[in-house]
Amino acid sequence: MDFGAFILAQQRGYHQSSKEVIDNSVEQTLMAEQAGFSNAWYAEHHFNNYSLSPSPLMMVAHCAGKTSTIRLGSAVCILPLYHAPRFLAEVGLVDTLSNGRLELGIGSGYQQFEFERFGTSLNEAGKIFAEYLDVIPKALTQQIFDHQGIYLNIPPSSIAVRPVQTPMPPIWVTTGNPKVRERTFREGHNLFVTALLGGLDAIRDLRARLDVDIANSGTDGSRTRLGFLRCGYASENKAEIDAYLDCARFQRRLSFSLKDRLQQTDDGYMMKEIPAQNDPTIDEMRANLPVGSVNRVIERLIEEIESLRPDHIALQTQLGDFDQKTMLKQIALWGERIIPAVQKAVGAGTRVTAAAE
Repeated sequence: MDFGAFILAQQRGYHQSSKEVIDNSVEQTLMAEQAGFSNAWYAEHHFNNYSLSPSPLMMVAHCAGKTSTIRLGSAVCILPLYHAPRFLAEVGLVDTLSNGRLELGIGSGYQQFEFERFGTSLNEAGKIFAEYLDVIPKALTQQIFDHQGIYLNIPPSSIAVRPVQTPMPPIWVTTGNPKVRERTFREGHNLFVTALLGGLDAIRDLRARLDVDIANSGTDGSRTRLGFLRCGYASENKAEIDAYLDCARFQRRLSFSLKDRLQQTDDGYMMKEIPAQNDPTIDEMRANLPVGSVNRVIERLIEEIESLRPDHIALQTQLGDFDQKTMLKQIALWGERIIPAVQKAVGAGTRVTAAAE
C-alpha cells in the first residue's frame, strides 16, 4: 500500500493567477517527495479553470528535474486528443528524463467542451482509446512497430528515445466502462477508480463491480494494481476541514457541469460554480470521507481499504483555492503520521484479487 498526491491544478477565481496555480502544483510535488509519498499525479484538461494542467507529461518532465525519488504520473493523458506518433515518442523521452520514474495514466476523456476545440468526436473516444491500448505496448517494447487501424495508422517506425523502464512504464487506465476494465485486468495494466464523494456504501458497491469485472476478464486480477482517488483531510480545526470540503464540492460541481454540458461562464473562460440538485452537503461529505482528527482519518482509511482492497491511494491535495501553506502542512502531516500508521495496519501490499480467492 502506497500513497500519491493527486494535483488537479484548479483555479477558483481570478484571485489566483495561472502562474501561482502551477507554482503551487510543483511545490506540492516537492513536499510530497519530502513527506514520503510514493507518487505525484498530474491531470490533463483544457481551456477553462477546471484544471490548468494541459500536459501531464510536461509536468512530469519539469518535476523530474526538481525531484529524485518520487514517481511521477499522468492522471490522465486524454488519448483521443493526441497525435499518436508524437505522444509515443514523448512517453519514451519523459521516462528517460525522469530516469524511469514515469507512471503512464491514460483515459478516453469525458468533456465535450475539450473535444470540440480539438476537432475530435467524443462519440468516437472509446474506440480511439482502444486502438491506443493496442499500439502503446508495441511502440514502447518493440524496436520497430507499426499499426494499421481505423483511427491510428502508423507505418513501420521506431521510438528514438527508448523508455528506461523495462519492458515499459506502468500503464494506469481510468475508465467507467466495464468492458475496458475487463481488458485492463486481462492485459495486466493498472486501474484507477474513484467513489467520488461517496461513503463506505459507495466503496463496497465499487468493489462488487470490480469483482464482476475480474471474473469476466478470465483472470484473478493479480497483475493489476488498483489505485483509489480519494479526498481526505486531517485536522482538529473544523473550519479548516470545511474549507477543504467546500473546495472538493467545487471540483465536483465543475466536473459534473462539464460532463453534462451545462457549464456557464460570463467571459468564456472562468466557469460559474452552480449548485446541483444532488449536491452533497458539507455535513454529508464530512460523514462520507476520511476527514477529521488524525486518528479518525486513519481509522476511516483502514475501513475503506478493507472494503476496496486498493494498492495505492491518490490523495486530492489541490482543489479549488484551498490555502497553499495549509495544504503543504497537511501533506507533511500525512507523511509523518497517517501514511505510516495505515501502512502498519494494512501491510506493505494489498492486492486487487477477487473476493472469492
